[in-house]
Amino acid sequence: MAKSLAQLLIDEHLVSGDGGRVGAEIEIRADQVLLQDASGPMALLQFEAMGMTRVAQKTAVMYADHQTLQMDYLHTEGHRFLLGFCQKYGIHFSKPGNGICHNVHLETYAVPGESLAGTDSHTPQAGAAGMLAIGAGGIDVAVAMGGGTLILPRPEIIEVHLSGKLGPWRSAKDVILELLRRLTGQGGVGKLFEYTGPGVETLSVPERSTIANMGTELGLTSSLFPSDERTWEFFGRMNRPGDWRALSADRDAAYDGRIELDLSRIEPLIALPSNPDKVVPVSEVAGTPIEQVIAGSCTNGSYTDIASFAQIMRGRKVAPGVDAIVFPGSRQAFEELAREGHIADLLAAGVLVSEATCGSCPGYGHIPAPGTKSLRTFSRNFKGRSGLTEDAVYICGTETAALSAIHGVITAPPGDLKPPEVLLPHRFAADGAGIVPPSAEPDRIELLQSPNIVPIPAGEPFGDAYEGEILIKLGDSVSTDTIIPAGVEAITYRTNAPALSEFLFRRIDPEFAGRARAAGGGIILGGDLYGQGSAREQAALCPMCLGVRAVVAKSFARIHRANLINWGILPLELADPGEWDRLEQGHRLRLSGIPEGLSQNRLAVENRTIGSRFEVTCALTARERSILLAGGVLAHTKARA
Repeated sequence: MAKSLAQLLIDEHLVSGDGGRVGAEIEIRADQVLLQDASGPMALLQFEAMGMTRVAQKTAVMYADHQTLQMDYLHTEGHRFLLGFCQKYGIHFSKPGNGICHNVHLETYAVPGESLAGTDSHTPQAGAAGMLAIGAGGIDVAVAMGGGTLILPRPEIIEVHLSGKLGPWRSAKDVILELLRRLTGQGGVGKLFEYTGPGVETLSVPERSTIANMGTELGLTSSLFPSDERTWEFFGRMNRPGDWRALSADRDAAYDGRIELDLSRIEPLIALPSNPDKVVPVSEVAGTPIEQVIAGSCTNGSYTDIASFAQIMRGRKVAPGVDAIVFPGSRQAFEELAREGHIADLLAAGVLVSEATCGSCPGYGHIPAPGTKSLRTFSRNFKGRSGLTEDAVYICGTETAALSAIHGVITAPPGDLKPPEVLLPHRFAADGAGIVPPSAEPDRIELLQSPNIVPIPAGEPFGDAYEGEILIKLGDSVSTDTIIPAGVEAITYRTNAPALSEFLFRRIDPEFAGRARAAGGGIILGGDLYGQGSAREQAALCPMCLGVRAVVAKSFARIHRANLINWGILPLELADPGEWDRLEQGHRLRLSGIPEGLSQNRLAVENRTIGSRFEVTCALTARERSILLAGGVLAHTKARA
């Protein structure tokens, strides 16, 4: 049978499992590993805790891209620890300012046909270059680094057939926003989108990377483009033609589903506060006053994006009441933007040009003022992600952002204005100045010791029953940013799980950590798509540190569900979603017959506060069940040892 490109790559990397059956647990080999300084440090500590001595992959890279400003000496100290660890264990270290992990990896390390496991949910951006790229929790990546496999359910492979060509003032950002408008943030759960059709040939690799990156906001496991002439052109400009190879689906390949999308019918779109799937045409909100415009991030920080912004700004000025900020996605792009004069155009227009960093996307800078509106070219606008609890963040493409910065209001592209035309430089500089390779003498490397670098705690095994109170009741689409914030304060403790646990739910319930500790742990109640967004495993590790043993919800995001299992927390789905309405914070729940219930994928729950009973489901593989009952991956590994 003719196969899709995704199926071909799954088969090529399959270690065990039925790679052709949707939902089957599969184990795949990870050729490359990507880590970053917000989620990666825990993975390194877990790697060390499991007794590993050397990374198995030929390409493993740690990116210092979140804490670039080093606003606390502990951030700087943390980077010194990461540098030493990388040199000792065989990992390349991308220094602060060298750029955002996904952008740098695409430019420097992506290889068509290889697989990539990353501790960041936007890892699938590398699918723009024909890689099988998957985001996962830190401990899953740590296991893969030690020579293990990346384990996940085999996703549905959906063909997204592109026809036509984007019109003037339409961008790749509008393509992914259109998919979000159609499908919502749950429309891609359990799926992999493979892009095909004549429309693919019209999209450059930077444009494809925007689409692949933001597929995460659909809930996708991954996104994948073929490796074709446009990919070959990209690799040539990056001085890496030897890493390229042609890859595409078999003729008449079979898929699990199909979506048709005519690029010529795409219109400029914008996501309203405060979810990426609240998408409307820009024309519907045109004229809305804004006080801040930010262009950049892994989603729209390519050379092409920033050069487009600069071309629109050339000869114009930022509106008096607007702060405009730009940060490129990589040092390599930044350098070429400077050589071509685009940075000078931005500065002349009154734009603040920042370093190549994740920056304000996860709330590490340029936090908006209360009562103002911020227009950004990012991937996410979840409430509070900007660093301000009551923010109002809109998401759009680069062109809309630039026009709006000039006019001071959200501005739909005019039909009579010539759009920017950006040609990529013939060659990008590839000097590797911002990357430190592993040491040739790893035994001589001494790791930095600090009170802020704390060993990873292991969970406790489950007995026959568990009883605890509902510590907090939450609604639908709760993101990992809500569970454990990504701001400057919290990121300081990325290597200190007990200290980081104090930030759990702080933005919506400042007393949560104290209440959970006083109760000796308990249960979290969530709605649909609990744990969406970032792959941040601290959103599972920190509840475990405070004694939380179960999360009851209507449904879970894929990566967060896996993280809960990895840290010994039961991910329980309400058999009757209507039961959520009858449960309240403070209700005391008792789970009985846990081992037997998990073997049957169904548990009975007694609400001892109101005297009722209900059922929850927990569909597990034998491996997941064994890990949960042991108290998580670390406890399971130690018990087996």
